[in-house]
Amino acid sequence: MIWIRKLLIASLAASFPIYVCAQRKVTFTASDHLTVTADLYRLNKNDPYIILLHRENSSRGEYRDIAPKLQKLGFNCLAVDLRYGKECNFVRNETVMQAQQKNAATSMLDCEKDIAAAIDYIVKTAVNKRCILLGSSFSASLAMKAANHHRDVTAAIAFSPGEYFGSTVSVKDWFADYDRFLFVATTQHEYPFVTDLLQNIPSSARLTRFQPSSESSVQGAPVLWNEEASSDEYWMSLMLFLNKVKEAEYQ
Repeated sequence: MIWIRKLLIASLAASFPIYVCAQRKVTFTASDHLTVTADLYRLNKNDPYIILLHRENSSRGEYRDIAPKLQKLGFNCLAVDLRYGKECNFVRNETVMQAQQKNAATSMLDCEKDIAAAIDYIVKTAVNKRCILLGSSFSASLAMKAANHHRDVTAAIAFSPGEYFGSTVSVKDWFADYDRFLFVATTQHEYPFVTDLLQNIPSSARLTRFQPSSESSVQGAPVLWNEEASSDEYWMSLMLFLNKVKEAEYQ
């Protein structure tokens, strides 16, 4: 919709500085001694952080176009190479390469170690030590779980969460005590499945749900890429959610 695009552009241009800091590569160590690679996007050292987690077969390159926009909304970002992935936007997943060299475990669930290490990195290095987790596909489910069990995480943003971990693991059962701010975005096709996934979340939870007005074949955080038809709708809903979290948690 044209009016959404105009409002989004106006909000980004008027409310935040035009200059955006380029990313720099950083590394930190997971609990099993695996070196994790990430891109650090820092504009203002006092701004809160969003930790960005990619989908399967991907890398931190998934956020090359997304992180600068989040910076303009007043957030620093840490885009993490999880140990389950390949590459995205010509950026190879360096954590996966490290894991292969060290013969480390590389399942989707093993990525929880990488997420915990990323949170610890922010706690140890940032001025504002609390953060938000943003996950994409399988990492969206892991982001929700980590947010609910880590005192330094104020909110989770989940693009296309689901039951990605096999029949012995029930993601639905992770959220019976969920008490953080939560933004869940899905395609129209995914919406009924994710509705079932979230049914155990308490009614008191601070939950925002979003689906676009038209169907998309793209899942996960890439719905925020410029070339995606519904990206403006996703961005507008996400902006409103982030403003709400900022007012409640970072004032």
